[in-house]
Order: sequence, then structure tokens, then C-alpha cells
Amino acid sequence: MKKLFLIVSFISLSVFSQKTEGELINTTSAAEKKSKDTINMGWKRGGNFVLLFNQSAFNNEWLGGGTSNIAGNAGLNYDFNYKTPELIWDNKFIAAYGINKLKGQETTKSDDRLEFTSLIGKKAKGYWFYSGFLNFKTQMDAGFVKAADPVTSEIIFIKNSHFFSPAYLQAGPGMLWKKNDNLKVNIAPATSRLIYVHKHFTEFGSAFGVEQGKSSRFEFGAALNGYYKFNIMENVSMENILNLYSNYLENPQNVDIDYQMNLVMKINKYISTNIAFQAIYDDNAIGAFQIREVFGLGFNYGF
Repeated sequence: MKKLFLIVSFISLSVFSQKTEGELINTTSAAEKKSKDTINMGWKRGGNFVLLFNQSAFNNEWLGGGTSNIAGNAGLNYDFNYKTPELIWDNKFIAAYGINKLKGQETTKSDDRLEFTSLIGKKAKGYWFYSGFLNFKTQMDAGFVKAADPVTSEIIFIKNSHFFSPAYLQAGPGMLWKKNDNLKVNIAPATSRLIYVHKHFTEFGSAFGVEQGKSSRFEFGAALNGYYKFNIMENVSMENILNLYSNYLENPQNVDIDYQMNLVMKINKYISTNIAFQAIYDDNAIGAFQIREVFGLGFNYGF
């Protein structure tokens, strides 16, 4: 009887121990999962600074043709995002500036961008969020366009833009589909857009869609903003940013397009080859595609 009691006690103790151990494992797993989820909450910051340099030189005896030139580009792409189980707030700041110098000619800029985007979303269902967004973009330096002098017929450069002229501000409510930080689409069917330009650019005619003698233009329409970043292969990443806008108040069929592509091919931690491509279509500014492309080997620093 005593042996039977000891055997039953041992079996009971074994079962209890296994059950307790299982509960501890499940509790630990849940705790670990909760810990990982907590780590992904709060602020997440990260960015990339790129400094590109290009140079070509030819001596006077070079018969193949060519003009000596030097060019440099600097760019900053910085994200600071906030996340809770029910709320996300994504912010992106982009700044870029480049100059180009051809032998015997004036120095000109090859790139000039200043852009900030803020997107906030409240959890709806699945990957969907109720959202609100704000986008502001302008440039940092003056821009010039070639023209013929009416008196001498010589080619001259006329200033056609500068800091805050033009400046674009968009804002509106919508719905956001976000799978992760690298893949998201925001649809805003009631978006307001304000275009601002200094009056001296509209003194003799319209500029950037702003009528002659005025300094601003208001639009109301629909916006679609998409973001997709992925790795093509090891150490090669591609970032795609697409912004579409249709103005309900005037020619809604003429959709404004702004597409940016940034391709980074890392050589090591600090050296990379970078390709930046941008295509803009805005019939208020010019009835054709504006194309910008920058390619170079440079210094790359991530933080």
C-alpha cells in the first residue's frame, strides 16, 4: 500500500511538474512575444546621408571631344515614425542639393529639393487605417532659365524661382493601407492644395499655375501617395515614391505625377553607388514631363 501510494504520488508529481513546465513555457513565450511587440512600439528613427562627386577632365590636345566639368550632390533622407497598437505616425524629411560646373561656363545647380511628409493613421481593420496626411515641398536656391536678350540676342539667364517660390502644401483625410514601413498606400479623396509663389514671378504673366498678379492658387481634389522599398539583391536597395493629384476644380483628367526612385548599391559601410531618378508632370507648370537623373559614386552614411 505504501509502495502504491509512493507510485501514485510520483506520477501525480510528474504530471504536475510537466503541466507547470508547460505553463511556464507558454507564459515565457507570451512574455517574449509581448516584449518583442513592445520593442516595436514607440519612436523609430533612421536616415541616410549621401555625398556624391563626379569629375571629368580633358587637356587641350584631346581630340575626342569633351568639356571638363565637376559636379557634386548632397542628399539627406530621414524618417522618424511613431507606433502604438492603435496609432501610427510616419514622418519623412528629404533634402537634396547639387551643383555642376562646366569649363568656361557659369556654375549651375543640378538638384534642389526640400520636402516634408507627415502621415497619421488610426487602426481600422487589418492593414487599413483612418488617415490624415500633410505634404510640403519647395526648393532652397534660385533657379534660372535660358533666354535670348531682346536687344543683343545673346543667351542670358533669367531667374524663374527661388526659396519658397514655388511652395506646395497638401493636406487631407483618407484611408491608409500599410503592410509595413516599406510598403504603404494612402488614398485621400478630399485633399486641399495650396501653391505659393512670390508676386515678382507673376508680375508679367502666370507662373506655376498661379495667375498674373497673384501670389497663390487654391486647389481641391484627390491624392494618392504610394511608397515601396525593397532589396533587389544583397546590398542593393530600391526606394520608390509615387504621388498623384487630380484637381476637381479644373481639368480633373490632367493628373499631376511626381515619381521618385532612389537606388543604392553599397560597396561597403561608407561607400556606395547611387542613382536618383525623378519624373514630374504638372500641366500648370509646363505641359511636358520634367526629368531629373543623378548618378555617382560617393560617401554614404546611415544613422
